[in-house]
Amino acid sequence: MTEPPIQPVQEPLPDAAPKKKKTLAREWGEAILFAFIAVLLFRCLFFEAFTIPSASMEKTLLEGDYIMVSKLHYGARLPITPLSIPFFHQRLTDKIHSYLDWIAFPYLRLPGFSEVKLNDVIVFNCPSEPLEKDMPVDQRTYFIKRCMGRSGDTFEIKNGDVFVNGKLIPMPEESESEYVVRTDSSALDSAGLEKMQIREVNFTHVKGHFLMQLTKKTADSIRHWKNVVSVTLNSPKKGQWDDAMFPPIKGINWNVDNYGPLVIPKRGMVLNLCPDSMLLYEKIITEYEHNRLERKHDSIFINGTYATSYKCKMNYYFMMGDNRHTSWDSRYWGFVPEDHLVGKAILILTSIDRINKHWRWNRVMTWIN
Repeated sequence: MTEPPIQPVQEPLPDAAPKKKKTLAREWGEAILFAFIAVLLFRCLFFEAFTIPSASMEKTLLEGDYIMVSKLHYGARLPITPLSIPFFHQRLTDKIHSYLDWIAFPYLRLPGFSEVKLNDVIVFNCPSEPLEKDMPVDQRTYFIKRCMGRSGDTFEIKNGDVFVNGKLIPMPEESESEYVVRTDSSALDSAGLEKMQIREVNFTHVKGHFLMQLTKKTADSIRHWKNVVSVTLNSPKKGQWDDAMFPPIKGINWNVDNYGPLVIPKRGMVLNLCPDSMLLYEKIITEYEHNRLERKHDSIFINGTYATSYKCKMNYYFMMGDNRHTSWDSRYWGFVPEDHLVGKAILILTSIDRINKHWRWNRVMTWIN
């Protein structure tokens, strides 16, 4: 009879060391860190809140509006300067930047579900940076305007009316223009002005004449006031040259209400180069698409090669504020490259009247058109 195999003696395993319990401070620290990272990703890829600091979009958007901007529509732009302090745009103080440009990634945008459309209200980085010319794209000042011309469109303004590819684009209902209000030399009704939320009234050198930013509806209402003689649009005439207009070519005689026609460059479009057209396209070639440009006598050289034309690498857009006569926009500094786009403004979260210090409850959670 065979003996059963010898079985090794099973020694009892020692008890596992008890798991060290996290301290309350560590638990809170990990939760806060997780929430911080989640908020950063949300702001970077999905939605971000902005405040309206100026009157260039009145009355569509008002100073003190807090808006939600969607980055899903056109696709989120990935950070260009990753070494930056979150929630501090451009500067920590007047003299200290909130970012380091030691590392700069190339422009890259995730796929979106919508192309830029006419009349979209868009947040973008200003191409004509008022602080520093060489500031990285994603650190430039945020602007909000309405897209009035897309890449490849022919844009024109005739007596204040916008035409795109020959078709009239109606003004937004709440957009403003400058009017001359003439009275019988008596004062304007201050209570009436306050009711209509008109706070900027400028005196002229003629007694009883006032300059005011008004919507068409408000202008029609003021015409019926007892002491008002006339309300007329304060518009420059066709052919009256404004040297502040883009491009700075004397002889084209463009102004804020009579502008163009102007073809907006698009990706793949071939631009013909000559001394005059260079005033239109120089920033595209050098600043936006990072080429070296030289002029020798009447000849143009791009990256050391003689050139009579240039093929665009990006799409461009023409932006205007709804407050047509007080908006610093594409009429003054030109095209907006696609890599400057941040997102589409879709919703007013809340609104605060900073002058009278009260909430504008009628604007809370309203869609932006």
